[in-house]
Amino acid sequence: QVQLVESGGGLVQAGGSLRLSCAASRSISNLNAMGWYRQAPGKQRELVGRITTGGSINYADSVKGRFTISRDNAKNTVYLQMNSLKPEDTAVYYCNAEFGLGRFQSWGQGTQVTVSS
Repeated sequence: QVQLVESGGGLVQAGGSLRLSCAASRSISNLNAMGWYRQAPGKQRELVGRITTGGSINYADSVKGRFTISRDNAKNTVYLQMNSLKPEDTAVYYCNAEFGLGRFQSWGQGTQVTVSS
């Protein structure tokens, strides 16, 4: 098991930036992957960005070129740098960890990101 705590959400104007952090309760270096997902009102949760243990990264098409996911194994933390934010980025953002060869997942409690136009 791994507990995840997100921080860094808030209210920002369109075009602005935010950095989300996800602190894990144990070492993340041997987790299969970590990622950020988001869920807007009335919509399904969707992948935003994901980084594997080996460093492979993938992003949703809607955030490519604007968002960057990174990890700091020494701090057991994963980040999501969000630039050029748009109102359609408004959602609750969740941190996710995959382990046990992908058989298990843990989720954080979520952090609200609101982008005003």
